[in-house]
Amino acid sequence: MSNICVIGTGYVGLVTGACFSDLGNDVTCLDVVESKIEGLKKGILPIYEPGLEEIVKRNYEAGRLKFTTNYADAVPTADFIFIAVGTPQGDDGGADLSYVQSAASTLAKHLRGTTIIINKSTVPIGTGDWVAGIVENSLNGNRSTAEFAVVSNPEFLREGSAVQDFNMPDRVVLGSTKRAAAEKVAELYAPLPAPVIITDLRTAEMIKYASNAILATRISFINEIAQMCDALGADVKVVAEGMGYDKRIGPQFLAAGVGYGGSCFPKDVKALAHMAEKSNLHPQLLLAVMDINDDARRFFVQKIERTLGSVSGRTIGVWGLAFKPNTDDMREAPSIDIISALVRKGATVKAYDPVAMEVARKYLPGGVEYYNDLYSVADGADAVLLLTEWNVFKQVDWSRVKESMHRPVLFDGRNLYDPNEIVRQGFQYRSVGRPNPVHD
Repeated sequence: MSNICVIGTGYVGLVTGACFSDLGNDVTCLDVVESKIEGLKKGILPIYEPGLEEIVKRNYEAGRLKFTTNYADAVPTADFIFIAVGTPQGDDGGADLSYVQSAASTLAKHLRGTTIIINKSTVPIGTGDWVAGIVENSLNGNRSTAEFAVVSNPEFLREGSAVQDFNMPDRVVLGSTKRAAAEKVAELYAPLPAPVIITDLRTAEMIKYASNAILATRISFINEIAQMCDALGADVKVVAEGMGYDKRIGPQFLAAGVGYGGSCFPKDVKALAHMAEKSNLHPQLLLAVMDINDDARRFFVQKIERTLGSVSGRTIGVWGLAFKPNTDDMREAPSIDIISALVRKGATVKAYDPVAMEVARKYLPGGVEYYNDLYSVADGADAVLLLTEWNVFKQVDWSRVKESMHRPVLFDGRNLYDPNEIVRQGFQYRSVGRPNPVHD
């Protein structure tokens, strides 16, 4: 068993630390935000992630998982140090590496013996070399007592299923200039059933960006097809089904809707395009992917306006705020753009999300009214929008909703419902890229 330090307690860092401790390692999670660490010691997690709370509690009580704000407590005894801090989008569209720089320079001052430093954060190509330089220049008096190697180990954890993704990964990607160091990191993952790819630093970093970019591209592709289906009278759900049976294409990430969001796809596609432009390349496809994603939100608002005539003075209920189910993450959530546009146009917005409402208050415009259940949101509304396909919205008492609404209109931004069934319940129904039911 190994001694592991994980710097950063967000979605990636906390899941990584907790799950490695669950494999029997001694793990210390370090974060400079004291309130997060104090909360974790009390069993209060800073994020919502299914299954994570139980793992944290179990391993904290067993003494395998610790929390600290002090580098001197965690770094000197660590065999492996994961840097899992945030890399938010910078003003120029590239990744802001200030947190990575701070972590690398600070940990260097506390290194002892032989340590492997692992970049877990999503970082631009070349960051591994850059981190190695920072650590080397920051060793100061530790030069004679510390040896280190840098390994890139990009994360592929989906919010909402991150614990499962850690324990059953599709692959483990490791990149380093020192293969022996990468092989030692591979040993950490040995209990997990996954192929291991060992390559150089820059290739490992590119695998992460390219993976997210192709998934975002598939989403934008099917959303552009959905716009054409709207115009031409085809059904995008059946189109996607017909495409998905082709083994060369497959069904994944072909669900039309109001666009992708979250902490990864928007930031990573933009960062990859930024890297291309800095290299004097023209990332035409990536730029189009981002434009189409913006269009998906704008076209949805236009559909609402066309159906209602105007949204000014209307009351509109919103089911779901998080960018996807099973998370409270509001970063780049489609609901932000859609609700903000409706409020600007004079609508009153009532919203409900089973997990994300407290977080949503920081992202949504003032004046949005928040309720504790989906039925209260529908009460008196001129329309209801489904923006996040939480399970709670899959079984609805439609007669109760219809009776409470001022005007029974449902806009399904995730194509969750059967159009004919919703119309049979007495609603006017609009979705994304599917014909309006003929008996509407």
